Amino acid sequence: MTRVLILYYSSYGHVRALAQAEAEGARSVPGTRVDLRRVPETVPEDVRQKAGFVADDTPVATPADLETYDAIIFGTPTLFGMMAGQMKSFLDRAGGLWARNALVGKVAAVFTSTGSQHGGHEATLLSTQIPLQHFGMLIAGMPYTFSGQKSAGGIVGGAPYGAGTIAGADGALVPTETDLAGARFQGAHVARIAARLAVASPAEEAA
Repeated sequence: MTRVLILYYSSYGHVRALAQAEAEGARSVPGTRVDLRRVPETVPEDVRQKAGFVADDTPVATPADLETYDAIIFGTPTLFGMMAGQMKSFLDRAGGLWARNALVGKVAAVFTSTGSQHGGHEATLLSTQIPLQHFGMLIAGMPYTFSGQKSAGGIVGGAPYGAGTIAGADGALVPTETDLAGARFQGAHVARIAARLAVASPAEEAA
């Protein structure tokens, strides 16, 4: 059984919707167990309410949880062209895993949401991959075999670096079916890669 974790932070629900689609895609691959978790919130509850953040009852992960998975797909909104501080704080607390090489060889992928097409969408996908490579993880993007990202029929989130959506400056937009299809594609893509690596590992260790 291949274990895949969808780990995300979401303020207004856009990244959470993509995370659910990522999980759906990963679960479509036979022999895959998928868990959906969020990183801890760092914003006080009264500030969350004033800002209109969406309530989220998804279980919260701890850094120690990451070691038990074959693949981890990280979801974060774009804030000033980078990952959200909540996700960065979570990764900063995973130094013990880095010290033990506990995540080396595991598959990783990233998806995101941003307010506009040029609001740092690709920058967030790429820069979020940097700490994951420091952990020794293997990065999976969203290849062009998902043809939806080549559509010119409207605003499309996502890139070869990962799935995504455009929320609009006021957050009024919701993920399109193409965006959700991209997230499902990426979830399945990561699960298939993790399954292949899990089969190959015993042979490599015996060599």
